[in-house]
Amino acid sequence: MPEGGDVVYTLDFSTVFKSFDVLLGGALLTIELSAAAMVLGLIVAVSGALGKLFGPSWLKRVVDVYIEVIRNTPFLIQIFLVYFGLPQAGLRLEPVPAALLAMVVNVGAYAIEIVRAGIDAIPRGQINAGFALGLGRLQVFRYVILRPALRKVFPALTSQFIWLMLGSSVVSTISADDLTQVASNLASNNFKHFEVYIVVTVMYLIMTLLFSGAFALIRRWAFSYPESR
Repeated sequence: MPEGGDVVYTLDFSTVFKSFDVLLGGALLTIELSAAAMVLGLIVAVSGALGKLFGPSWLKRVVDVYIEVIRNTPFLIQIFLVYFGLPQAGLRLEPVPAALLAMVVNVGAYAIEIVRAGIDAIPRGQINAGFALGLGRLQVFRYVILRPALRKVFPALTSQFIWLMLGSSVVSTISADDLTQVASNLASNNFKHFEVYIVVTVMYLIMTLLFSGAFALIRRWAFSYPESR
């Protein structure tokens, strides 16, 4: 023991790496939840943005209320409402489906405004030019409106989705076996909290970099045509 009675803590990662497969399982669930929520959330975002821009007045009000409620309440409370509240209405979900539903509802509300801004930025003349070229409504929406709009807002969407993946750690509060929940259980068993959460921090960093790389590939593949001038 050093002078003065101070205890020197020695890091020991051996017990953590012995259970590394458990952490990998939690990381895999985090990735699966995040990826599914991103895809479904984008569908919600596009649908909500179209409803807000082109829908009837009642639909616009519904979308506005949805956005305001979700953006001005904690994600943790939203998860509790889904997991503990829906059973009161007769719909009981297991932790993982409940976590996915809460994540989709949350990210959809934030992404609606991002997608709406992108669609709103498309010049009306560009849309009219699409019709003048003989494109159908669906083709104009897909190629003249949606794709350029998503290209404009893709960086903002990817940032939102990365935030979603990091925020998904909150789903551990309903016992969904994501990386944070698995890490908490492991630290409680081996009392190596510092070591466990150092490893988990690195794993979250790696997952963030992987998602960022995947988004860069998607952008290059889906939006590689040159900017119009």
